[in-house]
Amino acid sequence: MAVAVVAGGGAATTMLMGLVTNAVSEQSHWPSWLGWLQRHAWLSFILLGVALVGLTALLAALAEPRTPDSSPDPAVRPNDESGPPGAALVLRSLPRDTAAFTDRSAELERLTRSVEASQAGGESLPVHVIDGMPGVGKTTFAVHAGHVLSARFPDGQLFVNLNGHTPGRSPVQATDALASLLAAMGVPTQRIPVGDDPGAVTEARAALWRSQLADKKALLILDNAASYQQFEPLLPGGTDCLVLVTSRKRLAANEEVVLPVEALPPDHAISLFRQLSRRPAESFDRTVLEELVQLCGYLPLGVSLLAARLRHHPTWSPEDLRGRLLAARDRLGEMRAGERAVAATFDLSYTDLPSERQRFFRRLGFFPGTDIDAYIGAALDSNTLAEARRHLDALYDDHLIDENPGNRYRLHDLLRDYARGLADEGDSMDHAQAVANVCIYYLVALASANKHLVRSGSVMSAPPSPEAPVEIPTMETRTVALEWLEDERPNVLACIEQADSLAMHSMVIRLAAAMAPFLRQAGPWDQAVDLHRAAAEAARHTGDRQALADALAELGVVRRFMACYAEAAEILSEAVTLYDAVGDLRGKANALNQAGIVSYMTADNEAAAQAQTDALALYRGLGDRLGQANALADLGMVRRQTSRFDAAMETQSEALSIYRELNDRYGEANSLRDLGVVHYLTGQYDRAAERHRKAYDIYRDLNDRVHQAYALNEMGTVRRLTGDISGAREAHTQALDYYTELGDQFGRANSIRHLGTLERLAGQAPEAIRAQEEALELYRDLGSRGGEADALSELGAARGSAGDTAGATDAFAQSLEILRQLGDRCAEAEVLNHWGNLLHSDGDPTAARSRFTQALDIAQEIGCPLEEARALEGIGRCDLLADERSQAVSSLRAALAVYGRLGVTGAAAEVERLLLAQAG
Repeated sequence: MAVAVVAGGGAATTMLMGLVTNAVSEQSHWPSWLGWLQRHAWLSFILLGVALVGLTALLAALAEPRTPDSSPDPAVRPNDESGPPGAALVLRSLPRDTAAFTDRSAELERLTRSVEASQAGGESLPVHVIDGMPGVGKTTFAVHAGHVLSARFPDGQLFVNLNGHTPGRSPVQATDALASLLAAMGVPTQRIPVGDDPGAVTEARAALWRSQLADKKALLILDNAASYQQFEPLLPGGTDCLVLVTSRKRLAANEEVVLPVEALPPDHAISLFRQLSRRPAESFDRTVLEELVQLCGYLPLGVSLLAARLRHHPTWSPEDLRGRLLAARDRLGEMRAGERAVAATFDLSYTDLPSERQRFFRRLGFFPGTDIDAYIGAALDSNTLAEARRHLDALYDDHLIDENPGNRYRLHDLLRDYARGLADEGDSMDHAQAVANVCIYYLVALASANKHLVRSGSVMSAPPSPEAPVEIPTMETRTVALEWLEDERPNVLACIEQADSLAMHSMVIRLAAAMAPFLRQAGPWDQAVDLHRAAAEAARHTGDRQALADALAELGVVRRFMACYAEAAEILSEAVTLYDAVGDLRGKANALNQAGIVSYMTADNEAAAQAQTDALALYRGLGDRLGQANALADLGMVRRQTSRFDAAMETQSEALSIYRELNDRYGEANSLRDLGVVHYLTGQYDRAAERHRKAYDIYRDLNDRVHQAYALNEMGTVRRLTGDISGAREAHTQALDYYTELGDQFGRANSIRHLGTLERLAGQAPEAIRAQEEALELYRDLGSRGGEADALSELGAARGSAGDTAGATDAFAQSLEILRQLGDRCAEAEVLNHWGNLLHSDGDPTAARSRFTQALDIAQEIGCPLEEARALEGIGRCDLLADERSQAVSSLRAALAVYGRLGVTGAAAEVERLLLAQAG
């Protein structure tokens, strides 16, 4: 509301400024009340000044920072809010347990009894909510309890920071947390549900998460929760998982156990202080010691910091420390008593640091991410890696930062807020500079990681050339690069969010582009969609049409992955137009290539062929060999889909040659697989099997399970056609397992359809019908017209074998209508042969012979020998029923010759039996 008032006032002031500026004009006379302004120009200037002063004051009030306690309770960002995506930091193991854990025996005993009682009684473990004020030690207690109980939960321990009260960070959305949790549990990214309905996506991810934890004994710590709504979707559905939730708020529901963590009892606080200060007990005056822990509010965080100060200053006495603490509290006198209790210890610890470490600590307050390592620290402070390590080690020793697994560190929320407050007191440019520094670090590091992700021969944008050298981790292998990217994902996305809020549009654009290769393959794709939309919006802000085209092109690719074909086509078309406008021919070619793939997926073959032909011409003009290979390969698939087998073989072979020249194994495998499809459609089954085996081996070397599954389906088809039914079933079943694991619905539909065909051939008509109906539903949901036609063809054959002539006829008619629209003539001939068999078995040889004749004409025209043989056999059988023996024998002998050439022994043996019967 306040923003709306400011915006409205700004508009009014702007209008008034324009009017007053022109008040002296005598060229026109203003109407109505505006005429009064024109007649009283000086008074109008005064009104303008008053308006500007008022707006300035209002904007200052709105921009004034609030302390955490005075701000409203943080809320989870609504699912429909636009902006850069978020990600949750998930640790696959618990953070380090503190060696100086304060005695919380009563709380720990209560938790342990609750867990033991539930496990002994076979009951579902309740959620345990650990609440309490900031600095009281909720997270420390949860982590310590997790370590104590970990043996009871051998299937894993996960720690998630939900950022419910983290300064400078929005609370993590449940859908983002679920994506990170599923990835941490080893769920392939392609299997993590995505979509445009945030509520439905959250529900689907929650269901998958619950299934992953079913029958498992795992421990889950949900740290720093903002609300029950935020963490409720993350709760396991099984009975054997323990969930510990920490929050500053009371989030209890009926089924939960609340474990309040209060400030330490005085004796425990004193014991902790003595332990951490490493001073002999006799060196303390009890009264002074009691006063020190009281001044800390008996909070473990404050006690730890205060004891660390004494430990690092052997010459200080406890009385010296008390005096310094009282002075710090006086400096912070404007703060409320509850805040001063811990903030004074922060101030005392901070002022005791060397000046260069103070600067380093302030810079940590600017970091948008959740956890840091030495590389990030060096980038933030513009110093060396060795200096950053020394600072981090010293701050950890001073209890100013905590340690996470993997040599990473994090700030307690209160310390982060304190550091931000210190930083905000300095030069306002420091904040933007620190964020810019870490963004540049990530750009350089991402460029190094992308060398292992981007295909050879592709053109990558150069990373920035910072004035000072940027030290980045060594990433010598693809595995190391992917691990680094997954670990840094939450931090990079947080930096993009921060850059966006600071109107650092160029950084948003470049970081989004640098993250694109990783998110393309690692997903989740809805996260990538949010990122590229943010980049597109940033480009619109700056008027950078080149950057806008790049962002839209990436967005179009991801929407294609999500099977949102109509939107993908529209977005890619806009990208093509923008690339044309700025003269970026390579960008235009890439966008055309992607648009052509979308048209191929929707079986708009004419548009697909045109797009790939245009892209190919551009690539050739640019001398872009990889682009040429991609366009040729995709054009070859279009030609194969329209039964232009010779042309498909020619373009796909040229693509294969270029891929091998570039040593692009992924492209090589794709071309080999599609060439194998052309080979088996033209009856070259041995060549097809060889191509598919080579493609499968390459995919296996690349650890690409999705494409392994596609190769397995093609191998299964060849085995079926050559009579190896058991081998075909094995291949299709393995492919189906891979697709189910990866969540590839199109691939699943293909495998189910192939397995249904095997059921029909085995005489299991009901099972075949069920399989084809399932595949048909999946194809229709995906909008795959070609898949729909194939499933209808097989459904008709299955219904026919079950005696459902009407149902079979309807399915064949629907399939033919689609195939004729698509131009898939080989599949059209197959349907006609199926239909002919149905009519022949129903005793209508005349109608059957008509279908077989149509199939024969198509098969001979396009060079599809299997359907040619099937049509000849069908014609021969119809002629036998019509008592046309000589014609029948001629057709059957022609069919036998083709079957023999193809090596289809089963069909050949059946035709030989018929011929022998006629000879007898």
